[in-house]
Amino acid sequence: MFYHLFQYLDRVYDVPGAGMFNFISFRTGLAFITALLIATIFGKKIIRLLQRKQIGETIRDLDLEGQLSKKGTPTMGGTIIILSILIPTLFFADLTNVYIQLMLIATVWMGAIGFLDDYIKVFKRNKDGLNGRFKIVGQVGLGLIVGLTMWLSPDIVIRENVEVKGSENRVEDVVYSGQDVKSTKTTIPFFKNNNMDYAGAFRWLGDQAQTYGWILFVLVTIFIVTAVSNGANLTDGLDGLATGSSAIMGVTLGILAYLSGHVEYAGYLNIMYIPGAGELLVFAGAFIGATIGFLWYNSFPAQVFMGDTGSLMLGGVIAVFAVAIRKELLIPILCGVFLVESLSVIVQVFYFKLTKRKYGEGRRVFKMTPLHHHYQKPGNGTIQALIQRPAMPIPESKIVVRFWIVGMILAAVTIITLKIR
Repeated sequence: MFYHLFQYLDRVYDVPGAGMFNFISFRTGLAFITALLIATIFGKKIIRLLQRKQIGETIRDLDLEGQLSKKGTPTMGGTIIILSILIPTLFFADLTNVYIQLMLIATVWMGAIGFLDDYIKVFKRNKDGLNGRFKIVGQVGLGLIVGLTMWLSPDIVIRENVEVKGSENRVEDVVYSGQDVKSTKTTIPFFKNNNMDYAGAFRWLGDQAQTYGWILFVLVTIFIVTAVSNGANLTDGLDGLATGSSAIMGVTLGILAYLSGHVEYAGYLNIMYIPGAGELLVFAGAFIGATIGFLWYNSFPAQVFMGDTGSLMLGGVIAVFAVAIRKELLIPILCGVFLVESLSVIVQVFYFKLTKRKYGEGRRVFKMTPLHHHYQKPGNGTIQALIQRPAMPIPESKIVVRFWIVGMILAAVTIITLKIR
């Protein structure tokens, strides 16, 4: 909104200072600060409103230290994050940019699914919330929208990096083709040629390879959106854990978007150039500001929980962002915390069912899942599990900070994979 207004003032009336809005870095800073202020200032008002409406969290007794003290803490605080993302993005981003439009759709779409789930839990007194099948339909729907838009939109193009080799077969320069092209190529880590073509799996189909490559891309997008949003949802079990982890991922994705959308930096790193992707840095600024601002109230001991309104939205946004900048194959590294949390639940359920069928009694791998709860339980043998360490429960705040540190390490690894080939 302001971006388009100041562009007009600069172009037509040459208003001093209006040209500053042409710089992505300037608008990103404004988006970050605005999101941070909205989350901290208006967040307090929203928390009071939730308290007046008695919109409190229902806590199941899992025999965890300090757990029951959280009963009644306001939930659905994800609305704070959503507003803190949407308002700065609408103010400072280029709303004609297709990538920004996708991110706005993802934020509202996943936020609405999470809100409906929380609404059923809180107001309908149904602890199960929205039926899992409807959640999956919503996640698949968003993945389908994003995948098909990436396929069919003429504004979503790339310029593939081409290496210029000199003596001794060493890369001396990286050039880009003069034309933007529709492509099913994406970034793949740890390989010499950093680009992987989905259509390459269908070369034997000749002229139809590209079409089937896009179909595979859409299916991968659906899987990633579903997996990451559910992973974020499972991670949201300790004060500040999902929020802080998402902020770290947001910083990383913002850096990757800026590098991919800047032809000189993309050439230096020898990665594909994605015209228009740099604008996503503005959205990333709002996303980071919103999550950090929410931590003001969500850090231990939490004054508000984000609920599924926030957790499903955060995971969905991170997934769509990664797909938009063709870095979806870096998700297992960047979102390693979400991945491990999800895998811990899958392993626990699988092993329990397997041993129950084999021995007549289910056994556990972890003391409790998702994984963060495993560290809250004592390992003195009172809980039958294969993994008993740590012997003593770890305080919640320490678990959260350690997970953040792991997330930072994974974020650094994600960035340096651009050069490790």
